[in-house]
Amino acid sequence: QVQLVESGGGLVQAGGSLSLSCAASGRSFSNYAVGWFRQAPGKEREFVAAISRSGGSTYYADSVKGRSTISRDNAKNTGSLQMNSLKPEDTGVYYCAARSTLSPYTVYRSNNEYANWGQGTQVTVSS
Repeated sequence: QVQLVESGGGLVQAGGSLSLSCAASGRSFSNYAVGWFRQAPGKEREFVAAISRSGGSTYYADSVKGRSTISRDNAKNTGSLQMNSLKPEDTGVYYCAARSTLSPYTVYRSNNEYANWGQGTQVTVSS
């Protein structure tokens, strides 16, 4: 198992930027693919972005594509999600997730593909 702790959320005006971080501890982080998900009030948790264990493959939800960058530093056991041009509809609790995988280039986009979750960090975008 790997333990995940998100940070970097906060209140930002529309058009602003935030950088979310995911600190991992426990098992070797480089064996895990990482995903970011978010959940707005009254809505189901949705996929935002994913990165393979090697960092060589990434995938974004259409809603954030072109405005966000997912990355990771396996040497530092951290993952990141840079979000720009934020919109009020980006508001929600953002979760980092990880799953063990043998594939260095596979990304995973579904909630049920991830076994390890952080507790989330709140992002609020004001209009």
